[in-house]
Amino acid sequence: MKISIIVPIYNVQSQLKKCINSLLGQEKNDLRTQIILVNDGSTDDSGNIAREYYENNKNKITYLEKENGGLSDARNYALNYIDKDSDYISFIDSDDYISNDLYEKLLPYMQEKYDMVKFKVNKVKENGELIEENYSPEFTKKTGEEAFDILYKSDVMTEIACGYIYRKDFFIENNFKFAKGMYHEDFGLIPLIILKAKNVASVNVGNYYYVQTEKSITRGDNSKQEKRAEDLLKHYDNMIKTIEKYDISQKSKENIKIYYTNCIILNVNNLKGQAKKNYIREIRKRKMTKNIKARNLKQLIKKIVLSFSINLYLKIR
Repeated sequence: MKISIIVPIYNVQSQLKKCINSLLGQEKNDLRTQIILVNDGSTDDSGNIAREYYENNKNKITYLEKENGGLSDARNYALNYIDKDSDYISFIDSDDYISNDLYEKLLPYMQEKYDMVKFKVNKVKENGELIEENYSPEFTKKTGEEAFDILYKSDVMTEIACGYIYRKDFFIENNFKFAKGMYHEDFGLIPLIILKAKNVASVNVGNYYYVQTEKSITRGDNSKQEKRAEDLLKHYDNMIKTIEKYDISQKSKENIKIYYTNCIILNVNNLKGQAKKNYIREIRKRKMTKNIKARNLKQLIKKIVLSFSINLYLKIR
């Protein structure tokens, strides 16, 4: 089996070597790798570091350069350079890294030709200190609809693109693309990919180390929050249009609407003043609060509160 590992790179000179080093030792047993490094217009030394790794590992690394277009654009660009004999795709952010046995332990699932396999993701500090070990329910041989029904209810990292491997033919034939120029690109795409999959596994295997840098922690600066909020709503609108083309159950359509709605409502807390009022108005305009289902008395009370006040609803969650 062969896996193509896509690594978008932008101004990560202090973290990049650790990331690439964690990928170079993945070839074990019957597993081969293609590491695709995409220099997305870096202005620091990241490009030079990536090129040096390429020069020393041409049998494993594909090096690409492009003008800066953002994470989504870099990922989409790299899809055009995947080796024809690759079986799976993995996305790794260039300030993160993985355990040295991750893909080796995922190999049995690749051999079973799962469309998607979810694995362990841990949040860590730059020094490797564990911040949070993500709980992810474990299962095998579930349809995409069954998998999403399980994941969206209990896994806070359901939408993290880097937390899955994807069967190449499944990904390419469905023409999946990340939305260019928009925040929350994983939120906009990964739930739709899950629902499209025919077979999904979620396993307690290996480790993806999701590094929380100072940049990661402060990426919610007020100057960007309005754009982030607008993009969440755009992803919702796209989801509504997309699922109408999917051959899925009414329950699955309700599930994904609930998932998007909950995430979007929670984002109200990140806004202030007129931006917050405008955002709530857009939520009500889309009648999104009707997506929330009440399955018991407590949920019914909360739904009634939600119909009157989103701010009050958030306080009683």
